[in-house]
Amino acid sequence: MNILRVFNNNVVLARADDGTEVILTGRGLGFQTRPGDPVDPAKVVRTFRPVDDHDPDRMAAQLAGLPPETVQVVGQALADAGLDRLAANAAVVVAMADHVAAALARAAAGQHLEYPLLAEVQHLYAQEYAQGQDLVASINAQVDVPLPASEAVGLTLHLVNAGFSAGDLSYSYTMTGLIQQFLDVIAQQFDRPLDAGSVNVGRFVTHLRYLFVRIHQRRQLADQRHSAVGAAIRESYPDAARCADLLGSLVELRLGATLTEDELSYLALHVARVTTDPVP
Repeated sequence: MNILRVFNNNVVLARADDGTEVILTGRGLGFQTRPGDPVDPAKVVRTFRPVDDHDPDRMAAQLAGLPPETVQVVGQALADAGLDRLAANAAVVVAMADHVAAALARAAAGQHLEYPLLAEVQHLYAQEYAQGQDLVASINAQVDVPLPASEAVGLTLHLVNAGFSAGDLSYSYTMTGLIQQFLDVIAQQFDRPLDAGSVNVGRFVTHLRYLFVRIHQRRQLADQRHSAVGAAIRESYPDAARCADLLGSLVELRLGATLTEDELSYLALHVARVTTDPVP
């Protein structure tokens, strides 16, 4: 590999053997080097391949602006948690390392950040929350001042965020609040509690997460005409269809997106399913 750009002593942009651009990190990797020089493979600690159209120069610059020890801690924590795929994603590591650097600074200063979405995150993203707890445990095993257990919430939201975008967590916060609002609206409309642990509620939450990814990517399910399956769903479950229309209005208010007829129909199907679960 040959160096394309040196960002600092520890971060360089290089041309891989397959012709792609990669971000390399390692102590002293960029020291006294210039574009065109060969990379010293013995100094390479981590290799990042930019994905999802992220600008490799921008990603490398952001990595160079973070404490290298924090980047190393986050990469190791992701590997320890079995998230090696994310450990190689520069955008995810940048976002998470930035978060962890701020969290470590708060911990060192004796400051504690309360996460208002703790209950929602624990119930809506059980798998990612368990991984977030693993990340906190791994990070704390590597640093002098441990993070509070509550930081698992922030790290969980970064894991959720990695499913569709990298960067700030505003969309993930909105998505989490909206999912909880959906469940509250359904419970109110049908005058019955929902079992947060039921299979149908779990499938509904998964459907909503993919729905919000489609909205974010502007790739909603759509037929030029209302699909026959969608029409059959609305005809079979009129009460659920009316509730789905209400949920669609919330999406428009919160996300500024109008759901297609097919998306509304599949929402109605999930509403029908969660409201046939036994009352907890």
